[in-house]
Amino acid sequence: MSVTITHAARPTDAQREAILAPLRAYNLREGGNPGLVPVALLLTDADRTEHGGLWGKISYDWLFIELLAVPDSLRGQGHGEALMHKAEAIARDHGCAGIWLDTYAFQARGFYEKLGYTVFGTLDDHPRGQSRFFLQKRL
Repeated sequence: MSVTITHAARPTDAQREAILAPLRAYNLREGGNPGLVPVALLLTDADRTEHGGLWGKISYDWLFIELLAVPDSLRGQGHGEALMHKAEAIARDHGCAGIWLDTYAFQARGFYEKLGYTVFGTLDDHPRGQSRFFLQKRL
């Protein structure tokens, strides 16, 4: 089979799936079933309006926290810590070995370290002059 490389300036969901499908098949064959479980915890007011929260997924016995967002108006009230504790409880209920996430130098590294997370990797100059940190917490 002869192929060429093309750049999709505006990639579609179908193109993403074309890339993901062989990777998913390989991972399943080599690593077994990842046991994928989506995790979404929302900060919801009395009117059922959602104001941030936590988004992640359990895969291969670890919870990856992709997003944690607490709006400025709700910061300093313990919501971030409560979201993290709830995520940890969910991870424990699913028998996870741990939780991992990433954050930038200008974001919340200290917040996560206060909760027991430790840095296991650093990507310098991302963005330039800053760093991105990868943190984990074993359960």
